[in-house]
Amino acid sequence: PRHMGRSSGGSELAMAVSPARCPDCPGPERGGDGGALSSVPHLGIAVDERDVLPGALRLMRELRPAWDPARVKTKLFTDGITNKLVACYTQEGMGDAVLVRVYGRKTELLVDRETELRNFQVLRAHGCAPDLYCAFHNGLCYQFLPGVALGPDHVREPHIFRLVAQEMARVHAIHANGSLPKPILWQKLHKYFTLVKMELSPKVSNPSLQQDMPSLELLEHELAWMKETLSQLGSPVVLCHNDLLCKNIIYDQTRERVHFIDYEYTGYNYQAFDIGNHFNEFAGVKEVDYGLYPSKETQLQWLHSYLQAYKQLTQGDRGGTEVVREELETLYVQVNKFSLASHFLWACWGLIQDKYSTIDFNFLR
Repeated sequence: PRHMGRSSGGSELAMAVSPARCPDCPGPERGGDGGALSSVPHLGIAVDERDVLPGALRLMRELRPAWDPARVKTKLFTDGITNKLVACYTQEGMGDAVLVRVYGRKTELLVDRETELRNFQVLRAHGCAPDLYCAFHNGLCYQFLPGVALGPDHVREPHIFRLVAQEMARVHAIHANGSLPKPILWQKLHKYFTLVKMELSPKVSNPSLQQDMPSLELLEHELAWMKETLSQLGSPVVLCHNDLLCKNIIYDQTRERVHFIDYEYTGYNYQAFDIGNHFNEFAGVKEVDYGLYPSKETQLQWLHSYLQAYKQLTQGDRGGTEVVREELETLYVQVNKFSLASHFLWACWGLIQDKYSTIDFNFLR
């Protein structure tokens, strides 16, 4: 991100930042599945976010030198509202595809890219992320995962939402027994809100927004209330995805598994925030309908699948995987209170993106 927008004359290969160790992993910098966390190659290339294809093809000449440039096909994905994403491939069916993700303008204000890189590698070592091929000045190249990106209809289907719950438990269990740092939620909320206060509020001229948006004083009061109230709920701190909108879930029907993608906001956080944030995303992104927020009955089914998987992964044979009603109700309450913090976070995020993003999306609304 420090080199955003700056082109580089050469494509010299360097090694990106060494990954952080998993506290619970056996041996230095090794994943629980035995896979070593190695340094990621860094290509000295910057891709123009307004015209990503030439830069993506240049990256392929470095990453896939055996490919005939004339045979390389590209597919531009248009669903992203933070970054630009393009697939480069030569095989029909995209079996050899490499995804090139180009960071959006000024997203370094919102995302710590070095932390994202480390978390990507940790998730990969535990079988929860695709292969990471390289970093470049303003993006990443990684393996294309076959499957369907989910929509609000899919995540309501019991068959699929059980897979999502189990995969979230798998991510949350990665460091569940280690010494964990503080949750990133409060630091992130204060950072975003400070950006809104310092850079944006005097420049908001949209009269309908001013009518809809509470005063900065009231928002500050809400933030203080949330920190005091939510931090006392006893939700465990685990490794969270923190941005589990529908399109960040890939359903592979042939293997009957889902994978999560995009780890920009991944970090240690409250278990209930990750789940509450995901439940908010049932409402959709471009056409938002909070009538689609899951009912209590749906939530309890989802949470039961989650707790069963989480107990199995963190306790194994030492404890049963039976889920008692009391812990289910406790998690239900925690999740729906933490969903408030999710609304606050992405509201601030939307105001910041409205000022800086070049992506065609109505962030203000």
